[in-house]
Amino acid sequence: MIKDSLTGSRIRERRVIAGLKQADLARQIGISASYLNLIEHNRRRIGGKLLLNIAHVLGVEPSALTEGAEAALIASLREAANDVGLGVAEVERVEEFAGRFPGWAEVLAGAHRRVLSLERTVETLSDRLTHDPQLATSMHEVLSTAAAIRSTASILADDSSISPDWQARFHTNIDQDSRRLADSAKALVTYLDANPEETAHASPQEEVDAFLDAHDYGFDGLEAGTQSVAEVLAQAPQLVSVAAQHLARQVLIQIEADARAVSRDALAAAVGRTGIDPVALAQEFGVSVARVLRRLAAQPGTPRGLVVCDRAGSLVFRRPVERFSIPRFGACCPLWPLFQVLTHPGQVLRERVQQLGRNVATFDCFAVAEPMGPAQYNAPPLVHATMLILPVSAPDQGQTSGRPVGSTCRVCPRTPCAGRREPSILSAGF
Repeated sequence: MIKDSLTGSRIRERRVIAGLKQADLARQIGISASYLNLIEHNRRRIGGKLLLNIAHVLGVEPSALTEGAEAALIASLREAANDVGLGVAEVERVEEFAGRFPGWAEVLAGAHRRVLSLERTVETLSDRLTHDPQLATSMHEVLSTAAAIRSTASILADDSSISPDWQARFHTNIDQDSRRLADSAKALVTYLDANPEETAHASPQEEVDAFLDAHDYGFDGLEAGTQSVAEVLAQAPQLVSVAAQHLARQVLIQIEADARAVSRDALAAAVGRTGIDPVALAQEFGVSVARVLRRLAAQPGTPRGLVVCDRAGSLVFRRPVERFSIPRFGACCPLWPLFQVLTHPGQVLRERVQQLGRNVATFDCFAVAEPMGPAQYNAPPLVHATMLILPVSAPDQGQTSGRPVGSTCRVCPRTPCAGRREPSILSAGF
């Protein structure tokens, strides 16, 4: 017997699609209309020859009636329901909906995926248009040149007593500035139209991000001690500028030192015994909590994010994790635990958060701020704050869903918020 309780719903939907009345289908398969009605309302289980006969009449494979929607479709529908806060009773009927209306279920799931994709695009473009240094420089060049041309032309138009020599000079200036304006405008259009994968990185930090991403944030040679930092940098085509090479060198030096202090294998064995407990792990290995957070993020095959900021709150390192948006250029949400620990160096903060947006996701965050470099007299310590980001698939029963935070104010829908710096572009009707 087929154990799937939704087989009857699928039979009914396929019958409607085929344009058959209940009585007609019942007659063709040799059962009463009342019995078929019980089957279609999932009150009678079905299998064997009867299932084969129904599938034959409806012109479908038997598996289409018994297997129903794929797990990925069900998961996507559940995610869409959770994002809009649909009631528990409705969420529990998602399989019935997918079984009865497979076409509409695909449409809904596809629309949800498209919304998520568009939201990520909006975040990226907003971040780029607001903070892209290349774009800002190009726009400044265009506006400055246009202002120079207008000023010179205004002098020529308003003062008729200018000598021929000075008129010639002004005309020459206008000619030179107009050529410069044309070149700047062409360069700007080329930059905006270029494929992002083919466009040169606009800043040294972007070069470093591309370099780390190309290595999946892991360097086996440094971990095993078979490669030096200089050798890794020599094989890094992403690092074009001197500034990028300097930034990457600092990152690699840190990775090399962390690997010498805590090996991957030793950390994996310790996590197997104690779980992800940064304080306990730091005590076991005799290292700082920040070092443990970095090593946990460096474990291969684990979806873990990491961000590090300096005392000014500027991100100096970012390792993204799926569904936790980390701005590339703009200021981050001030509600992140990362910034809370800056005022209490040494304090380890563990907090569950929900990053808001059209796609709400839950994460466990561990954060700590620690001084960098040796102590000095009459000088404030240089502090770096480190935050490990662990995705939470589903909060345990009885646990809170997490404190709401954003990514950056420009794409955060939360209202009101005491930490908001600018209005969000994600209006309710977006």
